[in-house]
Amino acid sequence: MKSKNLCGKRVKLARIEKDMKQVDLSAALSVDYDIEISQKAISRLERGVRPVNDVELVALSKLLGVTTTWLLFGEKGEKPAKIR
Repeated sequence: MKSKNLCGKRVKLARIEKDMKQVDLSAALSVDYDIEISQKAISRLERGVRPVNDVELVALSKLLGVTTTWLLFGEKGEKPAKIR
C-alpha cells in the first residue's frame, strides 16, 4: 500500500520523544488549534494511512516542537530537529 503522507513516522517519533500519547496529541490539537483529529485518526496518520493537510502539519510541528521540514523530510534514525 502506498503511503498517503510523508510525515507519519516522524510524527510518531517526535510524539514519543515528547512522552505524549496519541490521545494527548489529539486533545492538544483540539484545544490549541481547534483541529479535530481523533486518537484513531492520529494512529492512521502515523501509519501513513491518513493524509495530512498543511494546517495540520504546521500545528503538529508546533505541538511536537519540531520543524515542518523535519516532519516532511527528516532522515531515518535522525533525532527530531527542534524548533529554535
